[in-house]
Parts: sequence; structure tokens; C-alpha cells
Amino acid sequence: MELKRVVVTGLGALTPIGNTKDEYWDALIKGKSGAAPITYFDTEKFKTKFACELKNFVATDFIDRKEARKMDRFTQYAMVASDEAIADANLDLDAINKLRVGVIRGAGIGGLETFQNEVLNFAEGDGTPRFNPFFIPKMIADIAPGNISIKNGFMGPNYTTVSACASSANAMIDALNYIRLGQCDVIVTGGSEAAVTIAGMGGFNAMHALSTRNESPKQPQDLLMPPGDGFVLGEGAGAIILEEYEHAKARGAKIYAEVVGGGMSSDAYHMTAPHPDGIGVIAVMRNCLENAGLKPEDVDHINTHGTSTPLGDVAELKAISEVFGSHAKNININSTKSMTGHLLGAAGAIESIASILAMEHGIVPPTINHTTFDDSIDPSLNLTLNTPQKREIKVAMSNTFGFGGHNACVLFKKLD
Repeated sequence: MELKRVVVTGLGALTPIGNTKDEYWDALIKGKSGAAPITYFDTEKFKTKFACELKNFVATDFIDRKEARKMDRFTQYAMVASDEAIADANLDLDAINKLRVGVIRGAGIGGLETFQNEVLNFAEGDGTPRFNPFFIPKMIADIAPGNISIKNGFMGPNYTTVSACASSANAMIDALNYIRLGQCDVIVTGGSEAAVTIAGMGGFNAMHALSTRNESPKQPQDLLMPPGDGFVLGEGAGAIILEEYEHAKARGAKIYAEVVGGGMSSDAYHMTAPHPDGIGVIAVMRNCLENAGLKPEDVDHINTHGTSTPLGDVAELKAISEVFGSHAKNININSTKSMTGHLLGAAGAIESIASILAMEHGIVPPTINHTTFDDSIDPSLNLTLNTPQKREIKVAMSNTFGFGGHNACVLFKKLD
């Protein structure tokens, strides 16, 4: 069976550094940090007092007030980003076959704020279970694609992938395969997350996962090398329209890039720590290259998982050196998390968007806030430190890894 070609025809982004894909891209190139003191709740007793929240976002500017009240923030974010991507793709909803349009999105946690608030309200009451009737529909991780399909009438595959921080990359790989196999013409994919909450911050602090550099929230991380003291939590959503190539060409769609491969692996090692030798990361990048039919020397740019954890960053960079050998020094490597923070289940989506736009514009966004270099890292690697770098990008790779040892990798190629 001959596999169909799959292309990207629409993008939507709602991030801590920009509320549209164009704002997001502009901020990436300028090296803008989204980190700031938390405004959603009182952080006086919290170890970490800053995060990468959305700025100047009001859900009811985009969603009817009554409908917005039925949605957790992670679903609101998904709706707004998906609307932008659908509009960007110039999809004629009256002309396409909606039975062949799916929605497959990722979320690592889902409606955490809804769960938190309902439980707190019960605990503070008299023991009578007065729960909101929308409690469960707002909380469940699969509700975001459900709402997107309901709004637009999309009747193809509809579900959420949950693999911690690899969730939206896994969603993209599933979407890629449905279209490759001829089962769909179009899929709205990506991911969203809204974990900047009392429970989210408290939980990640308890496991010592978050940066505690409260004195300098705009410069909290040394990404891609120690002594990173933990990640900065972010929130938002990314949406990507994947489309069968001939379907896109027939309707005259703008094509950003071709999705040529996806790889997955497991560390099979520890609940939260990566394998110190990067075995799973090596495997996932090789799997992705094989799936795409590409060689290591074909890759020009890698947007790393790079979260600013000492174990994770070193393991990933060592894995890149292992997989790409002498070619590794020719690759522009970066971590856009240095600007957006870590969007958990939405990370793979917004970082793939960054890679696609880097390919389109011929500019690699920087890894900001770099101050130190670890001796165990190959000094010849180009980590795109502090300033953007111009270059032609024909092939870009995006890596995302999640607690539980989940690894996902996606390859994008400039259309021939």
C-alpha cells in the first residue's frame, strides 16, 4: 500500500509570549521571555512564585460567555488556537467532507483547575456533595477535541492522547498515520494545557521539578546545560492542520511543510528521570529518521525537549551527538522553552510550530538565558545561544519527552 503524503496547511498558537502564531513567531525571534510573577493565586507560601502565564487573554473575547463557563481553561485555549489554525488553512467548512476530518489532540493533565476548585469547594463546605454539573465534562482530558468537533461538525476520529509532556507530539504522529493510511483528508491536531494552578505549582514543587529562581523570573533557566535548577511552568495551546497532500493541492491551500516522519520510544527506566545514557532518546530519533526515510545528515535543525533539568538536558545532547555523529555540529539546536516555559502536554505542538516557522522564514530562534556550559557536552554543538541565526532549513526535528519515559519525535521537511 502506497502511503499518502501529509502536509501542514494551518497553524494556530496561544502562548505565554504571543496570542497568535504571528505574535508568537515575532517574540521567538526577539528572544522574549514569558516568565513573570504568578497572578492567578497568592504564591506567598509557594517555593516557586513565577511561571509563564498567558498575557492579555480573555476567553470571552473569542467564546460565548455561556459556553466558556462550561469549559476549563485548557479547553478554552484549545478552541481559540484551533479556530486560528482552521482560519489560517482557509478551510471551507461547507465544501469539505466532514466525515473525513478528525480532531486528535494532546493534553498531559487536562482540567486540573476544575478538579482542584471542585474538591476545594467540597472540602470547605458542610459535607454535602454540591458539585457543578459540568465538573466531569470540564475536567476530562478528551473534552477539548470533543468541543472542537462539535463546533465545526468534524465527524472523523476524535480523541486525546495522554503521554505527559509528549502528548501533543503523540497526537501529531497519530494524525499523520491516519492521513497516510488514507482514512482522513484533514486532521486538527496539537495540544493544550492550563496547569498554572495551586495544585499544579504545588505538585511540581513537591517533586522538586520547578525552578525556584524567584529573584529573576525573566532569567530563570540555563537550558540545554546544567546547572538548570528545574523547568518553568507554562500554559497555552498549539493547533496544526494536517492534510493529505493531493487534497490540499486540489483546493489551492498554502503549504507550510511536509510531515515526513514520526517516532516513539520508551525509556523503560524511571517514573520521572530520563535514562542517563539517553537510550530512549537515541531510539526515538533513529525511529523517526527511519520512519521518514531520511539520513542523519539530512537534518538541519532540532528543537529539543530541553527543559532545564540537569539530567534531561545532558542526556538529550549526548543522544544527539550519538545519533548524528560528526554532522551534529552542523545542526542548529535550540530550546524555545527558554522563552515559553514548559507547556507540558502542549509543548510538542507549539515547538513544532516554531520549527515549521523557522523553516518558512529561514531563521532559528535562540536559546535565551544562557550563562554557563557543561564540560560533558560536546563544545562543537551549535545551541543557537542568545541570538537567532539565519540559515536555510530543509529538514527540522522536534523532540518531546514525558514523565513515564514517553519519547516522541516528529520530522518536518520543506516541500519539494
